[in-house]
Amino acid sequence: MQIEEIYKIYQRYPSVQTDTRKLKTNDLFFALKGPNFNGNLFAEQALEKGAAYVFADEITSFNHERIIYTNNALETLQQLAQFHRQQFNAIPGKESGVPFIAITGSNGKTTTKELVHAVLSTTYKTYTTEGNLNNHIGVPLTILKVKPDAEMAVIEMGANHLNEIAGYCEYAMPTHGLITNIGKAHLEGFGGVENVKKGKGELFAYLRNTNGTAFVNSDDDAIAALCKNLNNKIFYGASGKNLQGKIIKTDPFPEIQILGPDSFNIKTRLTGAYNFSNVLAAVCIGRYFKVDDKNIKDAIESYTPSNSRSQLIQQKSNTIILDAYNANPGSMKAAIENFASMKGDKKILLLGAMMELGADSEKEHAALISLIDKYKWEDVVLVGKNFNNLNHKYIKYDNALEVKGWLHNQHLENAQILIKGSRSMQMEKVLE
Repeated sequence: MQIEEIYKIYQRYPSVQTDTRKLKTNDLFFALKGPNFNGNLFAEQALEKGAAYVFADEITSFNHERIIYTNNALETLQQLAQFHRQQFNAIPGKESGVPFIAITGSNGKTTTKELVHAVLSTTYKTYTTEGNLNNHIGVPLTILKVKPDAEMAVIEMGANHLNEIAGYCEYAMPTHGLITNIGKAHLEGFGGVENVKKGKGELFAYLRNTNGTAFVNSDDDAIAALCKNLNNKIFYGASGKNLQGKIIKTDPFPEIQILGPDSFNIKTRLTGAYNFSNVLAAVCIGRYFKVDDKNIKDAIESYTPSNSRSQLIQQKSNTIILDAYNANPGSMKAAIENFASMKGDKKILLLGAMMELGADSEKEHAALISLIDKYKWEDVVLVGKNFNNLNHKYIKYDNALEVKGWLHNQHLENAQILIKGSRSMQMEKVLE
C-alpha cells in the first residue's frame, strides 16, 4: 500500500499508538519490534480493543481484513509522519508554512521544550513533544499528533549515536532549531565528545542545507562553532548579541533579567542557575515570533517543573531538590555546584551513578567524587556500582530502595537534600 493511501486512512483515524496498553477505540496500531518486544504478536489484541487498523510486518497465525502488512512497520510510521509533516509546508495562498522548531542538546532539552511551548502557546496554537518522546518512535508519534489547526510545533530530539538527529530531520523537517548545550552525554554510543558535537550538529547542518534558522546559545563555544556556516542565526546568552540576560539571584529559584531597551525580570520556579540558558532560549524564540514580553514573562513564571526535573519539594522542615530524571557529567557538576552555593548548613547529597559513558565511566565518576570532596556536606550517599567500584569515603548503596531505607532512619529536620542520578537508577524512589 502506498503512503498516500495510508495517509487517507490516518486522516479518518488520526490517533496512532504503538502500545496496546494505551490503545483506544479507532486508534491505528503500528506493530513495532525491538530487542525485547514484538508488536506483531499483539495484532489480535489490538483489534479486540477497538483498533481501526493494524500495521504489521510479520504474518502470524491470526489474520484479519483490518491488518495491513508493510515491509517494516517502523519505517511506515516514519514515512507517514513525514507525509503528514509535509502538509504543513507553505502552499499557494498561504504566506508561509507552520514553523517546526527542533530542540536537541546534552542537557536541558525537555525543560527548554516545555518553556518554549509555554511561551508560544500564549499566542499560537502550539503542539509539542509529550514528556520526552524524543527518539525514533517518539518523534514520528509527536508529528502525527500535530493537528491541522497548528500554528507552531516544537519537537524534542534525543540521540545517543551519530546520524540519529539527521534521520529525525528527514521526517520532522524543522524550519528552526536549537541546541541547548553540548556535553559528555551518551559517550558510549557516540564514541567520544567530538562525536557528540557532530551528532548534535546534525540539526544545524540540516538547517544550513534548507536555509532554516538557528537559535544559538552564545555562551557555549562548541555550539557557536557549529553555526558558522549558517545564513540565519539568532544569538542568545549572557553574551548574546540578539538577546542578552543575566542572573540576579539563584536561591532557591533563579531570577533572570532580560537586558536591553525593553528590560524585564523573570522570577522562575526552576531550581538551579544552569536553567539560565533554558529560560533565555524561550525568551529568544518568543520574541523572534513576536510574542508580547508580558506573555513571555507570565508563561515562564507560571511554569512549574515536574517529572523529577529541577523540582523543589518541601517535606515538613526539609527542602528537597529532585532532579533525578537523568544525569551526565555536565549536569551532575552543575547540580552539585549549584546546590553547594545555596543557603543551608545541613546539606545531603543522594547521587545515583551515570550511565552510557563507556570507557570514560570510571574517570568521570572519579572526577565527580573529587568535586564532592571540595565542599562540606552533612552526608553523601553514592548509589550504584559505577560509583562504588571506586575507593571513596562516602556512604555506599546499590540501589535507590536501599537509600530510601537509610533516609527514613535519619529522621532529618531542617535539612537540604539533592537527589540526582541517571534514569535507570530511579532515584525518585527514595521519596516514595
